[in-house]
Amino acid sequence: MSISENSQKMTLRIWLALFVLALSTFNIVTTELAPIGLLTPMANALATSESYIGMTVSLYAWVGALSALVASVFLGAVGKKNLLIALSIVLAVSNGLAASAETFESLMLARVIGAVAHGAFWSIIGVSAASIVPSNYIGVATSIVFGGVSVASVFGVPISNYIGMHIGWRSAFMVMSGLSVLSLVGIASLVPQISEKSSVGIGAIKAVFKSSSLIKIYFATILTISAHFTAFTYIEPMLNSLTHISEEFVPVLLLVFGVAGIAGNVITALFIDKHLKTIAVLSVLFAASMLVLIGEFHVQWYQAHIGTALAIWGATASCIFVALQTWVLRLASEQAFPASALYVAFFNLAIGIGASLGAWLVASYNVSFLYIFAGVAMALSLVFITIVPMNFENVQRTQEA
Repeated sequence: MSISENSQKMTLRIWLALFVLALSTFNIVTTELAPIGLLTPMANALATSESYIGMTVSLYAWVGALSALVASVFLGAVGKKNLLIALSIVLAVSNGLAASAETFESLMLARVIGAVAHGAFWSIIGVSAASIVPSNYIGVATSIVFGGVSVASVFGVPISNYIGMHIGWRSAFMVMSGLSVLSLVGIASLVPQISEKSSVGIGAIKAVFKSSSLIKIYFATILTISAHFTAFTYIEPMLNSLTHISEEFVPVLLLVFGVAGIAGNVITALFIDKHLKTIAVLSVLFAASMLVLIGEFHVQWYQAHIGTALAIWGATASCIFVALQTWVLRLASEQAFPASALYVAFFNLAIGIGASLGAWLVASYNVSFLYIFAGVAMALSLVFITIVPMNFENVQRTQEA
């Protein structure tokens, strides 16, 4: 991975640029997952079922996966800063259209438009962040920018749920449209021009698949993210179904989940450079155990018990998201752009699989079975994570250069 030669030290502008990119990742992932916290009000307003609204998450993820692959082939040589600005505009328009949707079909159209921007965005964000910092700050930059993903994955849903309950689900999408505009202004003002040229074309994709280590991480990603989103997509109906949990307390539990995710991301940023594999293994193990416990015992648990389980799940999920992306960037080295784009494609494919699988499990069995299934699937990903070697030779050479 080539790093900007002009960046010899971290300046205030670089730090601010990283946080602007983190805000962008927070907003785009919150946009993707917003329906999870708004299933019931959206279904009621559009006269459809919760499972149909859940499918808007699946479709968004699948279109995003395809968009990431297309971007990896055709957009590697395009100026990264201008592309980020353009994609922020598209996302703002998509959220505005979703807020004004009067039918399920118009909502799906708005979501597809946003998903196209989503996939392209993720195919370039990792390389962009690494390109504006000194080589010895790549891990920190990755943790900050992809921390937006973690925070959105565990914190964006309760925010959208709260807005939906007190103002209306349409207002939640309007807030996300406003955040897109804010991100656009921040990128235009603070992010420097990125001159790095990335590998493009089918050949670059084929080169990535020659790495057995990357393939193992991709398999682990599919299993882990599918398992997480199988359970996470239906967290709001699950909490609402609990005998000892009042409807007013659901946003509080989602908030606990989110705060724990932020804490997990901070911990990851502090230790990820030296203990990446340990963080990945322990995170998956803890998350799997929590999902199994929730599935097995949640009906009998009270608020404190559920809150504790959700906190552990939220913290470990946050660690997993950052660890897997960082692992891909380290392993890929000079192939970071196509490798990252493929990771995004598999990540979004897994979200779609998880959301769809969750809908089927809820319809065919019950919520408890869904969470047990998710925990077992996540535990299986440990097989792939534990056999990936940790010899990041290319990365070490880059950092020593």
